[in-house]
Amino acid sequence: MNAKRFSHPVEIFVGLGSHRVIENAGQAYEVLNEWSGSRGPWHAQALSKCRSALTNDRNVAAARIAFVAFARARGVLVPDALTAAMTEAAREWLKRRSFAR
Repeated sequence: MNAKRFSHPVEIFVGLGSHRVIENAGQAYEVLNEWSGSRGPWHAQALSKCRSALTNDRNVAAARIAFVAFARARGVLVPDALTAAMTEAAREWLKRRSFAR
């Protein structure tokens, strides 16, 4: 399974305040198979690429790219989700601050 390892892990949120580090195509495929949310074309593409990577080491980079795209589209990619949460918190703070004057 080492040959199926991603060049860099992908960190996703999997539940309320819970995250998971995805290190290889097998783990990504497992997440995609168990995905209970909306699926759509990003899901289908990532599932296909990860399945392909399980049998062909040359497809691992494409599987990672597709998995990241899926996670980003669903808003579960940790860096993206944290940035969005911080931006929203800053907006709320600024709104409250402007009303306090």
